[in-house]
This record gives sequence, structure tokens and C-alpha cells, in this order.
Amino acid sequence: MLSFRPAFFVLLLSTLLLGSCTGYQKLLKSTDVNKKYEAAIQYYDKGDFFKAGTLLEELIPLLKGRPEAEKAQFYFANTNFRQRNYTLSAYYFKTFYETYPNSTYAEEAAFMQAKSLFRDSPEFQLDQTNTYSAIEVIQDFLNRFPESRFRAETEGMSQELQKKLENKAFNGARLYYDLRYYQSAVTAFTGFQQQYPSSAYGEQAAFLKLNAQFDLATESVEEKQRERYLETIAFYQNFIDAFPQSKSLKEAERMYDTARNAVAKLKPADPTAAK
Repeated sequence: MLSFRPAFFVLLLSTLLLGSCTGYQKLLKSTDVNKKYEAAIQYYDKGDFFKAGTLLEELIPLLKGRPEAEKAQFYFANTNFRQRNYTLSAYYFKTFYETYPNSTYAEEAAFMQAKSLFRDSPEFQLDQTNTYSAIEVIQDFLNRFPESRFRAETEGMSQELQKKLENKAFNGARLYYDLRYYQSAVTAFTGFQQQYPSSAYGEQAAFLKLNAQFDLATESVEEKQRERYLETIAFYQNFIDAFPQSKSLKEAERMYDTARNAVAKLKPADPTAAK
């Protein structure tokens, strides 16, 4: 008799699961709006956001004009967020806010739209269109609700997204350097310095810009070398002024000395040569 017990318990568990599944399937087929709504809220409160969301999606058009419609739409948006459907949750929270601007959920819905877009922001190596959209929505939220209880978290999200863009900009410039596109690297590092003057990458960016300009001058044809070595000297001066204790100082001085010697040997370009 004991050998049959495991099979019995498996059968019992299967029966219970089938009964539960059957109850949910009956709800889906039911035309009782009130019963469906109550079940959806119960599923939501239990954390079963898939079942809650499925029921609420069916109910929303049926609840139009009823007081339950507002809560149903907010909860439906949140079921998408909880299931990590961030593009959908951003859309539904935005729709909710525009539909119920005076709702008690309005501020939270606007915040959750921003949070959904924040979560949907890709890794820095990828296209950052969604990140820019998230930053714009976050700033709009802060302007609308300057005293919001969500302000600190929202500002934290904004700072994290800005760091992601900063990281992408630096690594994009670094990639030009690694690929030996020195002129493009100099341009990219210059743009990075202008956009992120207080960046944690500041010293590294300044040194790589100097290095890229030095390599550009070294690999240039003779008639362009003098001018490009002069730019190298200028970049060196900027580098040591900003980072006098840099660990890269010795290497920077080597490039500076080489550039000075080259300038002394090279003749200035003939202004009439191009004519």
C-alpha cells in the first residue's frame, strides 16, 4: 500500500491544479463583469499579475462610465510593469494620466511612466533613443510635481541615465582612438569635454585626446605635421593645467618634448603654396 502513496499525491496535486486552472478559465468565459472585476483585484492583491492583467484587459472597455474603471486602468498598467513589459506599461500609465489628470493615482501614474521608460533604457552600447525619451519624461514629471514624494527616486533615475549617456560618449570617442581614426577621436573627445566638463572620465579623455593628436601629427604628411604638433603642444598645456598630478604625466611630457623638437625642425607651411 505504501508504494502507491507518491502516485496518489501526484494525482491529488494535479487535480487541485486542474481545478484552479478550470476556475480561472471559467472566469475568462464569464460575462459577469462584477465577478470578473472582484477576481481580478484578488489576483492583483495576491501578486498574480498575469491573471489580473488578462482579466482587467477584458474588463476595461466594459467598465467605461463606472467608478471601477479608474482603478482597473491603473492596476492594468501596473500589471504590465510588474511583468516587465515596460514599453506597454509606459504607454498605459501615460494613457491613464491623460484620461484621469485629477485622479488620486495621477501623480503615481506619471511617475510610473517615467520609471517604465527608465527600466526600458538599453545598455550604453546600444542606441540611446529610449534613454533620451526617458530623460525628457522624467524632467517633465519633476516640473509638474516639484514637491512629489517620488522626487528623490526620480532624480536618481535621471542621474543614472545621464551617466549612461556620458559612458556612451566616452567609449564612442575611445573607439575612434582604438581604431586609429585619430582626427575623429580628437573631435569626439573635444565634444565630450564640452558636454561633460566634470566627468569622472575627464583626465582619461584629456590624455587620450593629447595622445590622438600626437599620433595624428606623427602619421601626417610633412606639410601638415608642424601645425598638428603645435596642436599637440596646446593640448599638453591644457592637460597639465587640469591634471598636474596625473599618473600619465611622464608619457604626456614625452609627447610634448617630441612635438617641440619636431616643430623646431619643421618649416612653417608656405602660405603661397596653395595658390
